[in-house]
Amino acid sequence: MFYGDLAEGQSEIVIPDVESAAFLILLKSVTCPDPDPDPGLCLRYMYSDEIELEADTVLATLYAAKKYIVPALARACVTFLETSLEAKNACVLLSQSRLFEEPELTQRCWEVIDAQAELALRSEGFCEIDRPTLEIILQRESLNVREVIVFQAVLNWAAAECRRRGLPVNPRNQRAALGKALYLVRIPSMTLQEFADGAAQSDILLLKETHDIFLWFTASRKPRLEFPLGKRAGLAPQRCHRFQSSAYRSNQWRYRGRCDSIQFAVDRRIFMAGLGLYGSSGGKAEYSVKIELKRQGAVLAQNLTKFLSDGSSSTFPVWFEHPVQVEQDAFYTVSAILDGNELSYFGQEGMTEVQCGKVTFQFQCSSDSTNGTGVQGGQIPELVFYC
Repeated sequence: MFYGDLAEGQSEIVIPDVESAAFLILLKSVTCPDPDPDPGLCLRYMYSDEIELEADTVLATLYAAKKYIVPALARACVTFLETSLEAKNACVLLSQSRLFEEPELTQRCWEVIDAQAELALRSEGFCEIDRPTLEIILQRESLNVREVIVFQAVLNWAAAECRRRGLPVNPRNQRAALGKALYLVRIPSMTLQEFADGAAQSDILLLKETHDIFLWFTASRKPRLEFPLGKRAGLAPQRCHRFQSSAYRSNQWRYRGRCDSIQFAVDRRIFMAGLGLYGSSGGKAEYSVKIELKRQGAVLAQNLTKFLSDGSSSTFPVWFEHPVQVEQDAFYTVSAILDGNELSYFGQEGMTEVQCGKVTFQFQCSSDSTNGTGVQGGQIPELVFYC
């Protein structure tokens, strides 16, 4: 803009589409090895290790880097966004990654949105996305979420869109804001109770639509609906089994409210969904259990629930409330405190390293374990996760 055949005619150039903070970061990322360079020489030297990025300005900086074709700065921005990616900002970053044509960042966003769909759709960031991105998310087959949550998220987005347009938030304006996106919600895949308590009373559906959906749920001769009928496939949970065999009777495993715990690390990012646990070796039994996931002593997730065992050596899944993002090359601790039939199956011939699909798990003993569980044997035979 200052030199060559395409230089601007005036000495002062206004750049209205780039935020000032982002432009300063762009300038700071350019350094000159020569104290008295030729005109334009500075723009040839990019040093990514000197780039200082912040969450509030990184998207504007990425825009500036793309506009002025500064690939080192753009790569630094994308790396920063990938490391800061979580459920609450995944939908916003998906929208931006599509705008900036960053396929790797887009893929990472989808991994988070699929595995932590409920958290992502309930976030404030979901309400900030553009309608094309909304439609792409609603078409996603692998969203791991109940459709009643999707419907409520759509209502929240429509309300935010009304406010952006300066319109009153009411069912008529929300429906108009959604347009064809409303017909991407798989309302017939809800239970009848979920539909009756939620969508049927939202006033966003036409009276005929509500009537026809009730008939679709209850009548033997079902009407034709404009909404997709089938449930989303979601994600299939994967299971990492760390024992080669299980046993009972000799050296019976007992539960007396003590903690069974193990540490693990993975070589790529996963989403921890729950644990597979052994049950009673003396017939059918119900257990109360508290499960927990920690990193460096900080609790990331826990759940207090019950599960039934049938007296077999099978494992029985116990889920966290939401899947939790687990980063690579860091040790985490999972624990279970069971209360119920004392005599249980237990694992033997434990492995310190387990290959599970594309993920390698490493295990080590935990100082939290007070009931004998360790790498070689005990409880917590399975980690249940999405990848």
